[in-house]
Amino acid sequence: MLLALFAGCGGSGGSGDDSGGGKTGTDPESGLAWIAESDLPPEGVETLELIDAGGPFPYPGKDGSTFGNREGILPEEPSGYYAEYTVPTPGSDDRGARRIVTGEGGEFYYTEDHYESFSRIDRG
Repeated sequence: MLLALFAGCGGSGGSGDDSGGGKTGTDPESGLAWIAESDLPPEGVETLELIDAGGPFPYPGKDGSTFGNREGILPEEPSGYYAEYTVPTPGSDDRGARRIVTGEGGEFYYTEDHYESFSRIDRG
């Protein structure tokens, strides 16, 4: 009986709740795994806050620039649809590999390996 109760709590692909559980599984629009905003590194959360505020960004001229999606991992959209932002990496002498990519439709994606893979950010 207890197992049945717990089995219903995890959910997969749900729309999230106020307990911080958020969406799990795969985003049907992009085919990418979900990552909760709270599961991002602290610098990722700070980058989202800067995006929401319109800056200032640590790398002017780079942050907010067009992301071309040349890797073809994100959903195909017209040129200029996506923008990229640096997620600083502590101890790195350069921009590092971590980025948040935003879409004009309100999507947010995270990569920690310089565009080799992405997760869709659940901001709920």
